Amino acid sequence: MGALNGPHLLALDGGNSKTDVLLVTSDGTVVARARSGPFAPHIIGAGPAVATVAPAVREVLAAAGLTRVDVVAGYLANADLPEEEDAIAEAIATYGWGERVEVHNDTFAMLRTGTDATAGVAVVCGGGINAVGIARDGRHVRYPALGRITGDWGGGFAIGKEVLWYASRDEDGRGPATLLSGLAARHFGCATAAEVATGMHLGTIDRDRMHELVPLLFAAVDADDAVAAEIVQRQAEEIALLATTTLRRIDALDEPVDVVLGGGMLTSRHPALLEPVLAGIAAAAPRAVVSVVDDAPIVGSALLGLEHLDAHTGERGSPPARRERLRATLDTPQEVRR
Repeated sequence: MGALNGPHLLALDGGNSKTDVLLVTSDGTVVARARSGPFAPHIIGAGPAVATVAPAVREVLAAAGLTRVDVVAGYLANADLPEEEDAIAEAIATYGWGERVEVHNDTFAMLRTGTDATAGVAVVCGGGINAVGIARDGRHVRYPALGRITGDWGGGFAIGKEVLWYASRDEDGRGPATLLSGLAARHFGCATAAEVATGMHLGTIDRDRMHELVPLLFAAVDADDAVAAEIVQRQAEEIALLATTTLRRIDALDEPVDVVLGGGMLTSRHPALLEPVLAGIAAAAPRAVVSVVDDAPIVGSALLGLEHLDAHTGERGSPPARRERLRATLDTPQEVRR
């Protein structure tokens, strides 16, 4: 394996816009970090997706004079199904970066980052929407999270589509008047919201900018726009439903279990979204302890790696102490309890 000054791990956080890579020691100290582009195995395949991360991995290993580590751990976007996790793990293993490889869906990162408990629920509402749960007996609950075809509604990309749907219908007379039409048009420098939609269709406006419509939605809510309020209310209901359904599936509706909320829409903490989410969870699960977590998902990947590093070395560090050390090193915000 080569000479190491104590055990090390590689932590990977693959996202839709970027992928973070950390080299971490067993006490939670970050030795080196690097970043690569989007992680998209669902589009280009597991092997090519891992290949896009390889330069960043080589960079952090070289920074410490290493060629291998004890554990490679990643919570990765677009690893929505167990077979996708397996394919990515196999692709990582071919590079020989570590003796052990652990890969899971990125929603688990939010749960691990937000609680030290062995059981809990996490709901992420960022670019997409997803939830996971771990029962006290170790059972995992998860969802395919492939969009509307698997029962999902919401997240920044889908919400952006809703904004343009209502805005376009306002302009052509098929729907109620809404401030969203003018807000969307002005934001993208267009005359109408329909022109924004046409631009995204033709490629003159990048469809990846769809999430930019979410702040406009909240701005319309603040201006008492009824259509915007309806969209945000439905999103809140979906988030609360995911949380409470997952609690029910892990038999924890009546338990003092942690529910961790994260992702850009939730960490905005806009009261029109967050307050009904909290109320909906409290109504169905009054003993649940709900928190909103701002920590970078890479913290969860590092904690996953540390757990498996402990198993590999037979040691056991302090999870809270290592979490705080990771936070301090990465300069990420603290968890906010509600």
